[in-house]
Amino acid sequence: MLERIKNDQLKEKVMEAEKAAKIIEDGMNVVTSGFTPAGYPKAVPLALAERIEKGEKLKINLFTGASVGDELDGILSRKGAVARRYPYQSNGNMRKNINSGDTLYKDMHLSHVAQQVRYGFFGNVDVAIVEALEITEDGNIIPTTSLGNTPTYVQEADKIIVEVNTSQPDELKGIHDVYIPKDPPNREPIPLVKPDDIIGTKYVPLDIDKVAAVVVTDIPDNVRDLAPIDEDSKKMANHLIEFLKEEVAEGRLPENLLPIQSGVGAVANAVLGGLVESDFENIDFYSEVIQDSVFDLIDAGKIRVASGTSLTPSKKGLKRLFDNIEKYSEKIILRPQEISNNPEIARRLGSIAINTAIEVDIYGNVNSTNLLGSRMMNGIGGSGDFARNAFLTVFTTKSLGKGGKVSSVVPFVSHIDHTEHDVDVIVTEQGLADLRGLSPRERAEEIIENCVHPNYKDKINNYYTKAIEETGMHTPHMLDKAFSWHIQFEQTGSMK
Repeated sequence: MLERIKNDQLKEKVMEAEKAAKIIEDGMNVVTSGFTPAGYPKAVPLALAERIEKGEKLKINLFTGASVGDELDGILSRKGAVARRYPYQSNGNMRKNINSGDTLYKDMHLSHVAQQVRYGFFGNVDVAIVEALEITEDGNIIPTTSLGNTPTYVQEADKIIVEVNTSQPDELKGIHDVYIPKDPPNREPIPLVKPDDIIGTKYVPLDIDKVAAVVVTDIPDNVRDLAPIDEDSKKMANHLIEFLKEEVAEGRLPENLLPIQSGVGAVANAVLGGLVESDFENIDFYSEVIQDSVFDLIDAGKIRVASGTSLTPSKKGLKRLFDNIEKYSEKIILRPQEISNNPEIARRLGSIAINTAIEVDIYGNVNSTNLLGSRMMNGIGGSGDFARNAFLTVFTTKSLGKGGKVSSVVPFVSHIDHTEHDVDVIVTEQGLADLRGLSPRERAEEIIENCVHPNYKDKINNYYTKAIEETGMHTPHMLDKAFSWHIQFEQTGSMK
C-alpha cells in the first residue's frame, strides 16, 4: 500500500479519507486536481459528502482544472455543498444548481485560472486536494492522467491533501512536463517553440511541510463513453478535411498541416477520427484533451506528438490506453493547462483550432455555452484560449438541434462567446463556410448557402433579405425579429 509513497516523512501523514476530509471547513476555498474528468480526487470528496449526509452544514468554493467526475462535482452538488464553482463543469447535478442559482458560477478561459489564483483574485487558497501516482523520495508529486492547475494549486494552498491512486498505472511516469511561468511584471517568454519541446520537470514540486494528509485509494477515473460517430459527424469531418487539403494545395498549410487543437466531445472526436482515413501524416497535436481518436491516429502512424493537459478517453479507450501505455506514452506529453492552452504558444505554433458550437449566427458569431442565452451548459473551456490566437479557427455544429426542432444557424446567437472577428470557418454536415476576409453581408451569404439545413434555409434567407431592405446597414439586423427565433422556441419548443 505504501510503496508509492517513497518519502518517509509523508508516510507518517497517511490516514483514512474520513479523517482527511475533516481538514476541510465550511466556507473554505478548496482547489483540486482534475481535468475533463481525469486525475481528480475521489476518496476525500466522497468522505466530505458523508459528513454532510450525517447532518453537518458545510459549503465550499470549489476550483478544479475543468470538469471532474461524479465523485467530486456530482455528489457535492447533490449534497448542496458547493457555494461557488470555477472554472468549467459538465455534471448534470452541478449544472442544475448553477442554473437555479444555488451554486454561483464564473465561466472562465481555462488558461487564465492559474495566474488569477496566484494573484489572489479569489482570496486565499485554503486546501488543495490532488491525485498522485506517486510521491517521490524528495517529496514531490508524480501526477496521474491530468495536470490541469495542479502545480499552481499545490504551490498556493495553505494545506495539501494528496490522494495516492493505485489504480493509475505506474507507466504514466515520465509523460508529464511541469512548468509554471513567471507572473507579470517578471514574465519571460515560455521556451516552447515546437509541440514536442520539454521545458519543465516530470513532477509537481511539493512543500512537504504543507501536506496535512496522504490518502491511499484505488478508485479509477469515472470516464464517459463517447457517442458513436454518426453520419452527420462524418460529413463534417469530410468537409473539413477537404478544406484542409485545399489549403495545402494553395500553399497556405504545410503537408503535415499545423498543430491541431480539438475540443471535447463526440463531434470533436469524430472530426479528429476523420484524419485517420486521410492522407495527412506526421501530424502534431497540441491541445487540451487527448481522446480516443488520438489513440487511433497514433495506431495509424499519423501522429508525431500528442501534447495536452489530460488523458480523457472513453471507458474502452481507457482500457486501451492502459493496455498499451508504453506505446502511447512515447507520443504523449501532459502539461499544466496554462501551458497547454496558452495563447502565446497557440499563436507561436500556428494552431488549427477546431471546437464545437451550440449555435452560430449568419454573421459568424458563436455561442458555446448558454442555451437560449440563459441556461448554462458547461462553459467556454479552452475554446476561447485558442480561437482568438489560432492560425485558423474552426467551429463545428450540426445544422439541426433538438431532434430537428431548432436550427443551429440563427439570425443572431442568444449569447456570444466568440465574436465574428475570431471565427474563420464554420462547418455543419451541410457544408463549410470559409469566412476569411469577408464582410458581414458576404459572411451571411456564405453561411446561409453552405451551412443551413434545407428546412430552415428559406426562413433565414427571408430574414436576411428583409434585414437588408429595412436597415441597409453594414451588418443588417432586425433585432426584434432576430431574437423572436429564440423566444418562439422558448414558448413552443420549436423554431419551425
